Amino acid sequence: MATSHYENFPVASWLLPKYLRRPIAVIYAFARTADDFADEGELAPGERIAKLDAYGAALEAIAAGEPATDPVFIALADVIARHALPLQLFQDLLTAFRMDVTTTRYADFDAVLHYCRHSANPVGRLLLHLSHQATPDNLRDADAVCTALQLINFWQDLAQDYQENRRIYLPQDDMARYGVTEQHLRDQISDTAMAALMAAQRQRTRSLMLSGAPLGTRLPGRLGWEIRLTIAGGLGVLDALARQQNLFSRPRLRRRDWLRLAGRALRLPQDTVPPPQERPTP
Repeated sequence: MATSHYENFPVASWLLPKYLRRPIAVIYAFARTADDFADEGELAPGERIAKLDAYGAALEAIAAGEPATDPVFIALADVIARHALPLQLFQDLLTAFRMDVTTTRYADFDAVLHYCRHSANPVGRLLLHLSHQATPDNLRDADAVCTALQLINFWQDLAQDYQENRRIYLPQDDMARYGVTEQHLRDQISDTAMAALMAAQRQRTRSLMLSGAPLGTRLPGRLGWEIRLTIAGGLGVLDALARQQNLFSRPRLRRRDWLRLAGRALRLPQDTVPPPQERPTP
């Protein structure tokens, strides 16, 4: 997956079929720019929303057949027309970026999933539409994988999200249930309460990822391998998070980790065994 600013797009992967690289890069440019409206610079919230609304209006203009003038939308209009991409998926991304401006707390896991349905799931759906693989089963599994990847990003960026934007993606009801407060995030306290809360989040995230794992074996060729490695990488990050004593440190996968994960990708979706730290006690 992309390690650049907008992390949900698999840009520049050598595994992606060549015919997908340009349209993905065009879609990435749209998402990256809109994401910057939501997060970068010194704009007031109202100004950020106005810029995102203008992007939404530009999408509607594409739907109405009006010629685009912005270079981002000139390229995007061509990709949308060539591949018959649903415009609603782009509007969903804008909804997520608006939520980045207006929402910093999520009452429960359903609220977090609602965000993921707009921020992450459109990415997988667009990839399936681009590759002519948007069947009901594939869309369902892609949603599970993309949501899991978004959650993994949340769990590995707890400190950064709080320090930079005062955002907490941990469900508020789960925090209360485990006795975790905002002080844990402010002071980066890795005590037993925080460890139990994060173990629960990793477990539900792992279950989501594994529920979508058949997608990697169902998709043909290099795209299928891209998805398998993405899933294996996500599971690898969850394993690394489980091994850490510092719950606020972002794990890094090294070359030797990726060699091991490549073997794991070969075994998906059969390889569903969590690491010892994550297994239920008999």
